[in-house]
Amino acid sequence: MLDLLIRNGTVFDGSGRPGFVADVAIEGNRIVHIGRLESAVARQVIDATGKAVAPGFIDIHTHSELPLLVDGRAMSKVMQGVTLEVVGNCGTSPGPRTPVVEARLRALAPVDDELQQWTWQTTGEFMDKLQQRGIALNVAFLVGHGSLRTAVMGTEQRPPTPVELRQMQERLRLELEQGALGLSTGLIYAPSMYAQTEELIALARVLREMGRIYASHIRGEGDTVAEAIDEAITIGRQAGVPVQISHLKATGRQNWGRAPALLRLLEQARGDGIDVMADQYPYVASSTTLTAVLPPWALSGGIPQLLRRLQDLTQRALIRQQITEGVDGWVPLLRGCTFADLIIASFAPDPSLEGQSLADIAAQRGLDPSELTLQLLEEAGGEVSIIRFAMSEEDVRTILQHPLVMVGSDGSALAADGPLSRGKPHPRAYGTFPRVLGHYVRDERVLSLPEAVRKMTALPAMRLGLKERGRLVAGYRADIVVFDPATVAERATWANPHQYPCGIEWVLVNGVPVVAYGQHTGARPGRVLRWGVAGCPE
Repeated sequence: MLDLLIRNGTVFDGSGRPGFVADVAIEGNRIVHIGRLESAVARQVIDATGKAVAPGFIDIHTHSELPLLVDGRAMSKVMQGVTLEVVGNCGTSPGPRTPVVEARLRALAPVDDELQQWTWQTTGEFMDKLQQRGIALNVAFLVGHGSLRTAVMGTEQRPPTPVELRQMQERLRLELEQGALGLSTGLIYAPSMYAQTEELIALARVLREMGRIYASHIRGEGDTVAEAIDEAITIGRQAGVPVQISHLKATGRQNWGRAPALLRLLEQARGDGIDVMADQYPYVASSTTLTAVLPPWALSGGIPQLLRRLQDLTQRALIRQQITEGVDGWVPLLRGCTFADLIIASFAPDPSLEGQSLADIAAQRGLDPSELTLQLLEEAGGEVSIIRFAMSEEDVRTILQHPLVMVGSDGSALAADGPLSRGKPHPRAYGTFPRVLGHYVRDERVLSLPEAVRKMTALPAMRLGLKERGRLVAGYRADIVVFDPATVAERATWANPHQYPCGIEWVLVNGVPVVAYGQHTGARPGRVLRWGVAGCPE
């Protein structure tokens, strides 16, 4: 007798080929057969008549490492069909241990005594802790360059000494040996932004030794986006490693329409033998920290040093000026948008400000918006999240359609209840995958359904070296989503983001239903996937 049988669904196997009606048989945590199984008997039968059956969605770019430790249900992700997340992106990971990441965890879970005691030093030890607490989906880790750099040399704006560079390489090698899939950078964030290209190439050569990937939030996504892509490609060429460009976009009104040219850079690099691809979230707004609007020198030494600089009237005035004018070698985040385009997503001292623009808050307080920015950072100890409207819909569509681009939310695993329900986060945390399926596939016909499924499943699985996930194939792990193509849609909005999507009916992780009849079951069958000796995550 089978453990579970999904009957009469239209199977989209992840390959990009058209769907076909079939039954999917599951024993334990694996798919054992796909075809017509009229006489088969199973302990549990799911009637998928009129529904789509697809591999579980793989979210290749997320920031869920700490939220999953706080709430392993992974509500906002599994409810949209995600069965695997890649964490540790944009240069920040829980290992090596740094005071910055430790402080963020304590802020997320102020009443969780177990998490207030930071008991791990490396990504591998964090993986052990996460598995011990239990998770509803599978998780794979990248090592964050910012965390690596901070652990070795702090947050100063300077190049590493030869000894420090060797120490970073050694620490990176240790993290990779413990199972991380690769290295990520966040080159608009301190301290990653202080790294020169040569430092990144030296670290990427460790990745080449161990067959891992380099994923980069590139150094600029606005006026300098082409140069930033060129830098990522150069790192791939010089180090001989695969390059994943994170959340590809062109920001600032003056850069709208550049998507085709940026995609040609990827095509040309691949023509030259460089393994470069990209991911994207399907929205015209991004989300980041408010500190990203500050000039790099202001963040040297970390948030404590920034707050001290703001007490000096001369430095404060210079920072305020450079927020909008920039400085040599740095294009301000506000180039091509205004303070009206920056929306507060999270502000612990006064949640009533969440959902309001910096322009509106500045008017209410009678302040210059640049001065307001500094005051908000002071009031919140540097911890302010924002949403930034700065992209064009046409560019989003153009990038989404490209065969080298896969889907990644850039969001965290949140929940509509509990400690992760605070603030007004970007709706992508709740709606990325249903938005693609509902808005861009069914309503706008930007993509075909088979191609959309491929971008969410087989393509990221291939990118990560996952050999038993991302496809509906006999022998593969039973990570499966059943959804209704006619009704699937995001419900999260900018004003009310903590809303789960509709149309996602069943989600199986390692053969276990985590979502049944559209409701979370409470099961936590997820696994931390470590890079194994065979050269692929276990």
